[in-house]
Amino acid sequence: MNKKTIITALLALVAMAFASCCSDEPQWADPEAHEKTEQLRAQYTSYIVGTWHYEKTIEKQRAFERLTFNADGTLSGLRKWQSRQVVTVDGEEQYTDWEDVPDMNGTFKGTWKLVWERNMSGVGENRLTILADWDDETNPVIAYSHNPLFGYADETTLQFAGHWQDSDGWTIYERGEAEPSF
Repeated sequence: MNKKTIITALLALVAMAFASCCSDEPQWADPEAHEKTEQLRAQYTSYIVGTWHYEKTIEKQRAFERLTFNADGTLSGLRKWQSRQVVTVDGEEQYTDWEDVPDMNGTFKGTWKLVWERNMSGVGENRLTILADWDDETNPVIAYSHNPLFGYADETTLQFAGHWQDSDGWTIYERGEAEPSF
């Protein structure tokens, strides 16, 4: 083989390698995760888009949250969170008045997305990622930086492992606009 033939063959190999690695098709680090994320989004996004609310009162805490998920991946919300203490007065236990939990009340804006990802053990899980900041720029706390397990969504119910989990580990939001009852 002459030198020209060898150089031509090497250039052809380099060109093929370059063309195959630089195609217009995205190369996913985890193709299975990408495929399952796309399936998850196709199945649930239309259900999640809209406004949801949650309210719960337990002995020393009450919480209300309203979340509006937009089709473009943006999110807005309202949270009202209060607590009270048990104190002893004249030998009798009684509750203090309800007070707002500092830095955990108000409106916020951010983003959301559904993803399928592997946990530390390599097991795949459905997640609802929510990132949001308070509208009040003086609030030092982030309203949401949450990547909870996602359960499901349908016409009336949204289930994920939220801030206020029930005994089964899930928070159940109901569809619709609502205001706190307290």
